[in-house]
Amino acid sequence: MRDADPTEIPEPRSNPYLIGHDAAEKDYLQAWSSGRLAHAWLICGPRGIGKATLAYRMARFALAQGAEPDAADMFGAPPVKTLNMSADDPVFRRVAAQGHGDFRIVERGWSDTKQTKRKTVIGVDEVREIGGFMSMTPAEGGWRTVIIDAADEMNSNAANAVLKVLEEPPRRALLFLVAHNPDRLLPTIRSRCRRLDLRPLAQTQVTMLMGRYRPDLKAADVTALAVLADGSIGRAMELADEGGVALFRDLMDLLAEAPRLNISRLHALSDKALKGDVFRTLTGLLSWWLARMATEGARGGLDTLAEIVPGERDLARKLLTAAAPSAWAEVWDKISHLARRTDAINLDRKRSLMLMLMSVESAATLGKAA
Repeated sequence: MRDADPTEIPEPRSNPYLIGHDAAEKDYLQAWSSGRLAHAWLICGPRGIGKATLAYRMARFALAQGAEPDAADMFGAPPVKTLNMSADDPVFRRVAAQGHGDFRIVERGWSDTKQTKRKTVIGVDEVREIGGFMSMTPAEGGWRTVIIDAADEMNSNAANAVLKVLEEPPRRALLFLVAHNPDRLLPTIRSRCRRLDLRPLAQTQVTMLMGRYRPDLKAADVTALAVLADGSIGRAMELADEGGVALFRDLMDLLAEAPRLNISRLHALSDKALKGDVFRTLTGLLSWWLARMATEGARGGLDTLAEIVPGERDLARKLLTAAAPSAWAEVWDKISHLARRTDAINLDRKRSLMLMLMSVESAATLGKAA
């Protein structure tokens, strides 16, 4: 197995490092040590905060233990207190290479023979063998483990197949379900799992991780990314790769001219939406910022927020003076709908982004006139 590049976040299966979720790890270890281990674990939370990495840590731990969880061995040794495992450990390396006989990972399959694009859902074909695999005697005398990443991406047939396994859980088998949106899962699946709700990372934690994985970035950009990512190191890394901070500055500079946007600058920024994933990045940043502004404006907490880039807080105050938070919530809803529609039916991205930005202009103009 090729060693991971220390300046990139490794895939969850090959990542030995996790911060911010000590409480969830403690719950799992306590359940293990008590001898009352749930057969299925539902690991929930926003994207990019380490859910799958935690699932792999939990699975590796089980694979490295004996046949039965116990608070202490026959010599009275204390229970294990950590899920940490060296990347050089044989169990770690075999799981990372998907070569452990007692481990399986279920993900969305490939939609093309070159394996360049994933399917949109996990189908029944991907989960069909779970029941049989988990019911077999562990090949190495310990536990059989399966991770489904992400369980809320299963279609109805796949979900029903997993439910059958949960209804009659095999002995010495553990199922770990990663879910970005657990409400999409069948209630009967949720009720049969021990649930771990992971919280977004603190800004200081995202900042520390960005220093670990992207030491090339300027301190000001790292600080901005830590806020824009909303507690998700995965999102922070995506934004860094997409030039998210520069795009956000461009967005703030343009909106600072509201209620009359500069047409040339409007076209220039919208032209960028035609390149790669810039449309998704820009619309995501615009939608996120408007929601943040409207929410904190309604709470009266705008002054307590960290300023993302120079001038951003003054712009928020200006727009909130021009129109009430409820009006900006309506603009957010309109923009979010148009972004989804543009992606769904492949509308012209430049035109869509211009309409979104002009809706901000309209709200500022109408609010000021009122």
